[in-house]
Amino acid sequence: MDERQIQAVIERVNSELRHAERTPPSPRSPRHGGPSKPTPPAAAAVRHGDNLFADVDGAAGAAARAFRALHDLPLSVREHIIAHIRRKIRENAQPLAYEAWQETGMGRYEDKIEKVLLNANKAPGTEFLDTSAWSGDGGLTVVEFAPYGVIGSITPSTNPISTVVCNSLSMVAAGNAVVFNAHPGAKKCSNHAVQLINDAIVEAGGPANLVSAIAEPTIETAQQIMGHRQVNLLTVTGGIGVVRAAMKSGKRAICAGPGNPPVVVDETADLEQAGRDIVAGASFDNNIVCTDEKEVFAVASIADELKQVMARHGAVEIGAAELDQLRRVIFTKPPGAGKPGTMNTEFVGKNAGVLLQQIGVEAGDEIRLVLVEVDRDDPLVFSEQMMPVLPVVRVRDADEGIDLAKAAEHGFRHTAVMHSKHLDHLSRMAREMDCSIFVKNGASFDGLGYGGEGFCSFTIASPTGEGITNPVSFSRIRRCVLKDSFRIV
Repeated sequence: MDERQIQAVIERVNSELRHAERTPPSPRSPRHGGPSKPTPPAAAAVRHGDNLFADVDGAAGAAARAFRALHDLPLSVREHIIAHIRRKIRENAQPLAYEAWQETGMGRYEDKIEKVLLNANKAPGTEFLDTSAWSGDGGLTVVEFAPYGVIGSITPSTNPISTVVCNSLSMVAAGNAVVFNAHPGAKKCSNHAVQLINDAIVEAGGPANLVSAIAEPTIETAQQIMGHRQVNLLTVTGGIGVVRAAMKSGKRAICAGPGNPPVVVDETADLEQAGRDIVAGASFDNNIVCTDEKEVFAVASIADELKQVMARHGAVEIGAAELDQLRRVIFTKPPGAGKPGTMNTEFVGKNAGVLLQQIGVEAGDEIRLVLVEVDRDDPLVFSEQMMPVLPVVRVRDADEGIDLAKAAEHGFRHTAVMHSKHLDHLSRMAREMDCSIFVKNGASFDGLGYGGEGFCSFTIASPTGEGITNPVSFSRIRRCVLKDSFRIV
């Protein structure tokens, strides 16, 4: 075999590997089978310099220069940049997911791969930025979307790669630069994603440091970003504390806060589908996604059958005595009735089998969810557990279930789910909950475009009202008016 033939074989193998890495697993795979036993995948080397900065001044200054450089480039370059970012993240989905799984100690590796691919494939890009125009006797008016400039983005440990990817795609598509301050517990994987994205941007002909990060992020560097004069817009994903700080910063802030998504199942629901979807959604990445189902309100006449279906799809139900033991494990102190509790961070995002072992129940990693029937005022109902523990409450009818769901959601207006074929029930639930995402007859992740239609974003800005963010969220609306003339008809 000569050198030319050897090179052809190498290129063919590399092409096959790239195709395998880009092909997402079936969106329904969390509903079947057990977890994989991963080994560390190889990650691509970063070749275009280090875009991680020791201080906020350095990062913000470099981002401002990159923003000005992008502003001088043709719009077509942005499209190339977005395409290159998608490709780079798809090629590195497995190593990035593995790094996040190892560093944070939360979730399931196989689910994290799917989260990364979902954002790489379906987070929106430049296609959202359509120009509008009106012409008439008064002349011509054109409305376009302009960038803000430098965006400061504070990201979480629960969805570190997904948040970096979706924010980068939408922010850069809108023409902005972004400086990321990762959660300290996910800084390595988050910053690696930022480096790979910088790599892709330079390969596409864009400026370096358009996407950058703080090398050693802390609460202090997050506060410095919020107050920095060169940062024009803030985007924050996190708990109530960091959201409030951003909203008090004096800058415009797009904030993705907490959620406690309820599920209501009435007597008209397809119970086989409902039980399967609830287990899949509530156990996805061990319940650390803010849209995952957190509590179920089931009409009493179908509650037993619903639980039986859930058991067939990977849930294990525990009794009252075991529940008392579990509470002592997952809460740091006994919470009051009808109030949220403080969760034990040691068990956030752990597999259901790990939780069951703490109360003497042996279960393998193939078990997706711990199912517990509780009273309506149980603290589990009001707590965003971020663990694969799902409380089920029996209710008289759909109306009672909707009322309790509204109370349990705390007015976050984040995500809610209902399984029903009754149009009046579905309509009332949608109006009462008034959430950024409302899923009818599906798993919660269908609302993120995972199985349902539409684009994806892991920055769901319910506190500030943007909902599922896209490039328009990170744009200023600019209106240009030419008075009189310029009609062509």
